[in-house]
Amino acid sequence: MEQHLIYSFFLIFAGAAVLASIALYTRQPLLVAYIALGAAFGPYGFAWVSDIKLLDEISHIGIIFLLFLLGLDMQPSHLLHMLRKATLVAVLSSIAFAAMGYAVGVGFGFTQTESLIIGLAMMFSSTIVGIKLLPTTVLHHKHTGELVVGLLLLQDVIAIIVLLGMYSGDTSAASSGGWQYLKTLLALPLMSGFAYLFVRFVLLKLIQKFDRFHEYIFLVAIGWCLGMAEGAQFLGLSAEMGAFAAGVVLATSPISQYIATSLKPLRDFFLILFFFSIGASFNLGLISKILLPSLVMAALVLTLKPVIFRGLLTRISEDAKMGWEIGFRLGQVSEFSLLIAYLATDLNMIGIEASHVIQATAILTFLLSSYIVAFNFQCPIAIPDHLRRD
Repeated sequence: MEQHLIYSFFLIFAGAAVLASIALYTRQPLLVAYIALGAAFGPYGFAWVSDIKLLDEISHIGIIFLLFLLGLDMQPSHLLHMLRKATLVAVLSSIAFAAMGYAVGVGFGFTQTESLIIGLAMMFSSTIVGIKLLPTTVLHHKHTGELVVGLLLLQDVIAIIVLLGMYSGDTSAASSGGWQYLKTLLALPLMSGFAYLFVRFVLLKLIQKFDRFHEYIFLVAIGWCLGMAEGAQFLGLSAEMGAFAAGVVLATSPISQYIATSLKPLRDFFLILFFFSIGASFNLGLISKILLPSLVMAALVLTLKPVIFRGLLTRISEDAKMGWEIGFRLGQVSEFSLLIAYLATDLNMIGIEASHVIQATAILTFLLSSYIVAFNFQCPIAIPDHLRRD
C-alpha cells in the first residue's frame, strides 16, 4: 500500500506540474489541468491511479483547511451581520435553482425521484471554487468577499438539511431521523460556544506561552482545525463548518495571520488531490448518454445563477455591479452536489446516468465558471495581469 500511494502521488504531482506549466504558458486556469489529469490517469482513463476512494478521502482535508483559513480572515461581528442579510437571498435562490434542475430532469425523461435529486444538487455553489478564486489580500476584508462567504455558509446549512433528509429516507436510518435533525439544530450554537470558550481560556494561553516555538503553533493550529472538523461531523454538521468555526474564533487573535500564512501550502497540496479525484471519478464511457442533458444543465446554471443572484441581491439594496460579480463567482454547482449524487446512487434513489449528469454538470461548471472569473474579475489565477491578486 505504501509503494502504491507513493507511486500515485508521484504520478499526480509530476503530471500536475507538467500540465500546470502548459496551462500557465497557454494562460489557462490551473483547475483545468488538475481535473483533466484526473480524467486521464484515473480508472476510466489510463488507470494508472486506481485507488480513487483513498485519494478522495485524503483530498477532503484540503477543503477543511480552505474553510479554516477563510475563517481566520473573517471578523465574527461582520460575519453575523452578513449572515442575517443574506439569509433570504440564499433560501430564495436555492428554491429557484432546485426548480430549474427538476424541470430539466423531467424534460430529459428522468423519473420524478431522479429529477428531484438533480434539482436538489443544483441548489448549491462551490465553496472551493468560490473561495479559492477570492484574492485573500483584497476581497476578504471587503463587502463582496463577506457576501460570497455568507451565501456559501448558508448554502452549507441547507445542504446539510438535504443530506440528512436523504439519510432519513434510507430505511436503515429512518428510525433515527428525528434525533438527527434535533441534534443538528442544537449543534451549531453548542459548537460555537465551546469553540469560543476553549480558544479564550485554553488555546490562546498555550500559544502565548510557547509562541517562540513555530513548530508548536503549526501543530496546534492543525490539531485545532481537524479536531473541530471531526467534532462538527459527530454533531451532525459538516466538517467544513467545524473548520470554519475554528478559524473564526481565532480571527481576532494577532496570531491568526501567521497561522494562515503557514497553512496555505498544505491547503494547496490537498486541493490538487481534490480536483484530481473529481476528474478521476468520472466514467468517460457514459459521455455519449449524458452529454446533452449535462450541457443543457451546465448552460442554464452558468446563465441563470448570475441573473438570479444579481436580481435578489439588488432587492436587498446591493449595487448591481456587485450583484453581477457575486453571481458569476457563485455561478457553478457544488462539491455538495457531487456528494448528493454519490449518496443518492448508494441509496438506490437514482440511476447511474442521473448521477453522472450531476457529476458532469459539476465538472463543466467548475471549469467554465473558473474561466469566466479568471478573465473578468480579480482572483489569484486571473488571466489578465492587471486582475491577478493573491
